[in-house]
Amino acid sequence: MDMTKVIVIGAGVAGLACAIRLQNAGYDVEIFEKEALPGGKMHRITREGYSFDLGPTIVMMPDLYKEIFEIAGRNPDDYIPMQQLSPMYSGYFKQGTEKLDVSNDLVQLTALFEAVDEKDAEGFLRYISDLYGRFNIAKNHFLQRPFRNKRDFYNLNMLNQGLKLKTLGNAENTMNKYIKDKRMRDMISFQTLYIGVSPAKSPSLYTIIPMIEFLYGIWFIKGGMYTMAKGMAELFEELGGVIHYNVPVDEIIIHNKQAVGIKTPLGMFSADYVMCNADFPYATKHLVKNQEAKGKYTDKKIDEMDYSCSCFVMYLGMNKKYEEINNVHNFVFSDNLDKNIKQIFDGTTIEDPSLYMYIASKLDPTLAPEGKDGLYILMPISELKTAQYEWNVETESYYREKMLSKLEQLPGMENIREEIVTETRVTPVDFNNRFNAYNGATFGLQPTLFQSNHLRPQSKAVACENLYFTGSSTHPGAGVPIVLLSSKIAAEELMLDDKNYRK
Repeated sequence: MDMTKVIVIGAGVAGLACAIRLQNAGYDVEIFEKEALPGGKMHRITREGYSFDLGPTIVMMPDLYKEIFEIAGRNPDDYIPMQQLSPMYSGYFKQGTEKLDVSNDLVQLTALFEAVDEKDAEGFLRYISDLYGRFNIAKNHFLQRPFRNKRDFYNLNMLNQGLKLKTLGNAENTMNKYIKDKRMRDMISFQTLYIGVSPAKSPSLYTIIPMIEFLYGIWFIKGGMYTMAKGMAELFEELGGVIHYNVPVDEIIIHNKQAVGIKTPLGMFSADYVMCNADFPYATKHLVKNQEAKGKYTDKKIDEMDYSCSCFVMYLGMNKKYEEINNVHNFVFSDNLDKNIKQIFDGTTIEDPSLYMYIASKLDPTLAPEGKDGLYILMPISELKTAQYEWNVETESYYREKMLSKLEQLPGMENIREEIVTETRVTPVDFNNRFNAYNGATFGLQPTLFQSNHLRPQSKAVACENLYFTGSSTHPGAGVPIVLLSSKIAAEELMLDDKNYRK
């Protein structure tokens, strides 16, 4: 019998992970990727001996990273050697004059909170225990299962579990209940921006993100995040899979309400199944040209949905090492975080931004020339539809200026402007054009209450057979570990529908 053919569109994290699962299960899988490298936003930038991760930088829930190698009988350490970070990150407040180091060692954390206020230490322990209970419910009932039919969600058991999740409050109010110190709260609630949603808007469930860090730690993969993308691509090819680089996909070919292949500049390629890892809103609008096959996701509906924020990122090769900054991951807070976040999500010009700075060369010196550091600096910013300003040369230099003047306040960085050797920037326009992230929204659709779980696009296409979606705009959501879960759901959904597949 011929092997069942699956075409995967895009070698992003979910596309690669999905392809590995299917190839390993006995399918004949080919990936078509428009870039020259694997990884999608988990890409790499190299300049004059400096190497930067383009997108994601923080490894949470390492077991999900390892699982993709383990299912194929491999030892993850051969592909993605990791180490745990302690402390996990530093937070800088009041123009860089106050610094908090956040550890995931419970003893050190307790000391940190007690130094602020015993009541906050109590509140913090309550937060961890409450959220851990909710995390287990989410993990077992929501994150790891598809919602193919309405009744998969609307049944008594699910609704009871849902009530236990208390998703109706927002992340910010949830934090207020536990912790009074504003810096501590900012530090924890700011992290909903990892998945591009405002703490004031995000279902309180997303306060789970920092809880996962506190309980499972933050890890660093040798060589940076790109090692994961490269490792997955290697494993996929070892299993016999094929990746076509530099081949964009122009259309998903649909015949009689069934996906039968793809159209590319190199011609048509047919397949029994198509797994799409291009961003769901982009793919539904531009790759599915057949109106009927779009189902409820018409162009109008796609335009009306809520999108996550975007990012403005600078990658700076510096002529020295910054010994006074002692952590790889650093958060530099606006003096008024609430106002900063409001501006990100209402599209007005950001006056005093918060930044995230990642210095991978601290842990892996091979990522920069000897004795030098590479800085990755990210500013959460409005996506293109929300922004009430144009992205042009002025906008870019305005935000560059804001970024540098913020960093100058940090210890040992007073002369940062004179110390730049190479500079690369990625703007919302680049996320839109290069990675087809709709509206430049780096994290896809916002995980608001009405775009989560069963209300989020699912893996199986609604109005067309043999077409599946995976990636951050689909259920369960954004962030590398969650996207790895999405790939597992997508692969399982495809196998469930494949009448010839025998487990």
